[in-house]
Amino acid sequence: MYNIFSIVLFLVALPFLLVFIGITGKYRRSIAQKLGFLSRDTVKRLAGQPRIWINAVSVGEIVAVSPIVRALKRKFPSAPIVLSTGTESGRVLAEKIVKDVNALIYFPLDFLWAVRRFLKLINPELFITTEAEIWPNLLHTAKKLGVKTMLANGRISQRSIGKYKKARFFFKRILEDLDVMSMISQVDADRIISIGAHPEKVTVSGNTKYDSLSDETNPDHETQMREMFGIAKDDLVFVAGSTHEGEEEIVLRAYRKLLDKFPKMLLIIAPRHPERTSKVEEILEKMGFRDFVRKTILDRGGRRSGAPIIIVDTIGDLARIYSLGTVIFCGGSLVPKGGQNILEPAVWGKVVFYGPSMEDFLDAKEFLEGVSAGIEVRDASQLVKTGIELLENPEELRRRGEAARKLVLANRGSAQRNAQLAGELLEEG
Repeated sequence: MYNIFSIVLFLVALPFLLVFIGITGKYRRSIAQKLGFLSRDTVKRLAGQPRIWINAVSVGEIVAVSPIVRALKRKFPSAPIVLSTGTESGRVLAEKIVKDVNALIYFPLDFLWAVRRFLKLINPELFITTEAEIWPNLLHTAKKLGVKTMLANGRISQRSIGKYKKARFFFKRILEDLDVMSMISQVDADRIISIGAHPEKVTVSGNTKYDSLSDETNPDHETQMREMFGIAKDDLVFVAGSTHEGEEEIVLRAYRKLLDKFPKMLLIIAPRHPERTSKVEEILEKMGFRDFVRKTILDRGGRRSGAPIIIVDTIGDLARIYSLGTVIFCGGSLVPKGGQNILEPAVWGKVVFYGPSMEDFLDAKEFLEGVSAGIEVRDASQLVKTGIELLENPEELRRRGEAARKLVLANRGSAQRNAQLAGELLEEG
């Protein structure tokens, strides 16, 4: 039924997809590999043993998998590693931050012919997928071909657990094809067991994002950002990261009120999807903010020239940009999107504000609120009120931020635990 539905849907969508590619150029780079075609040059780069294929679909998963790749390379120096991404933005980020792979490819659509072709060409001993990326045909075909399979940094969000349980009869069968499920927390472990995973295959290894975050906190990164943006050490900066539609207006209302108290405060706003940059510019102008500059202009050597607002229209830079912030807001939380990774600013020693929709990051929310470094707000007024209170008490702001930084750094080690599990699987094989 799954395969019939997938094929029918693909055939219906194919004409529209081809027209879309022709008009926009999007997916032109990825469509061949998504249909199961790999170049000979890619396959040639995979000489050696054991071959490991890791799948990290989008930007968040790429960040999480980066320290696992490094840990595997330390454990298996001669192992050729293939990293697949599902999105072009994920591919761009992977090219930036993941340096220890032999081949970087696009993940195939989960059609039998495509995944079978990929598995035979790559011929991996181990396939690792991340977070909640569970693909029935690939996992089942891998199992039939004798490939060991692992879920790393696994999580089942509160938003999605109900849907999984409704289709438990379906997911229980899929989870049987996974040899190991390494979950972020005990809550995630309990959830995946509740939808059919065998308890003996499930383990808790922590969140590899703690490992990747600690790698970001190089003081040189902050210095580079300050020089590029023309921001001094004592400048007050409001960073609104990963904002979604409906949040920019709230952020700008808060910024306007903060300017009443701190007239020289700067704003850095980073939409979750950079293709929304033009829309964000329209919102800025509509609300009376006409002096702004895009980050890509600064990347090309341009200057801020006193513009108080910077729009981040690039991918993969936000984690470092958080180092500049005095007031930090993480988006996807004032609208029902489940939140974004609030640990990225926390590792820089920052107090983090977010809205009530944090279903996808409840563990991080609980951690930061435990040291008073995570603050939930429901609207612009709450953000402004609490923000001003902390800005007027810089020692308290620093103390809370330092507690957040120490908490993140104390939770490292998950990548090494995942690499150890991978090694045990390969030894079994």
